Amino acid sequence: MPSSAYSMIAGAGGGLVASVATCPLDVIKTRLQAQRHAHGTNSYEGVVATFKSVLKHNGIRGLYRGLGPTILGYLPTWAIYFAVYDGIKERFGGKQAVQHIYPAAQAKGYQPFAREHPWSLHILSAMAAGATSTICTNPLWVIKTRFMTQPFEEKRYRHTLDAALTIYRTEGWRAFFRGLLPSLLGILHVGVQFPLYEQLKTMARRNSSEDLTPRQFLACSAVSKMVASITTYPHEVVRTRLQTQRRIVNDALRGGESPQQPRAGVIKTATDIVRNEGWRGLYRGLSVNLVRTVPNSAVTMLTYEMLMRYLEGRVKSS
Repeated sequence: MPSSAYSMIAGAGGGLVASVATCPLDVIKTRLQAQRHAHGTNSYEGVVATFKSVLKHNGIRGLYRGLGPTILGYLPTWAIYFAVYDGIKERFGGKQAVQHIYPAAQAKGYQPFAREHPWSLHILSAMAAGATSTICTNPLWVIKTRFMTQPFEEKRYRHTLDAALTIYRTEGWRAFFRGLLPSLLGILHVGVQFPLYEQLKTMARRNSSEDLTPRQFLACSAVSKMVASITTYPHEVVRTRLQTQRRIVNDALRGGESPQQPRAGVIKTATDIVRNEGWRGLYRGLSVNLVRTVPNSAVTMLTYEMLMRYLEGRVKSS
């Protein structure tokens, strides 16, 4: 079995475990991001108030709303991501890369791209993989966001397919790609996270001749994820606001839908947030996001690394 297949299996497994474990935090974070009340006003709900509100209206099940599309989204997202990420690294950074030469920065001839510019390779791999997985799975993330941010008084989606059909029937296929641009801007997130993760693993290996321990994998993943999350977080708030916009294409099908929101793009959405809610509005839900994503990433990456080690070990022993 090719290494890219191992990457898909390991990536999908890691994403599945992490998404189930952190779904309640994802619900709270997403509802905070979608909230349009300025911080400090009577209508504003913080982390605790949001948590209590979800429990009051939906019970424990409310903390797992959107888990179905989340799982459906994470499985292909991580599978596609790791397959493309490792595929590009193997293509341009493996032993066969000697056959593919690229201009070096200095006037000393041509060198394999990865050996001359390892950070460039990691950034290229991370951003290409992020763009590919984002474009392929954006419809599922729109459905997941709608599930998690539906008003309590609104008629609920029965399941993932019902949500998909309802959105398509009332808003058209374009609704499934709402928020795609800020999601693509979020590629900068993995452009920070994965090169830093690789560098931290390299630094950890310098201090030991043995394989990295699970604790070292967790530490490298947690640090890289935290740095990337803080530096690129505003795009998540803008993306959530865009994904929750309702642009009904057939008035006859609106029924009890809430009033249609005015059309807004990425720039207008961002400026409106700053104007009405201040700069803090672009970081709404950041604390919950860090609590959610740092262990999520740590579990995902540890599961991925351990599965890759196991699968590769089986190949060597056979």
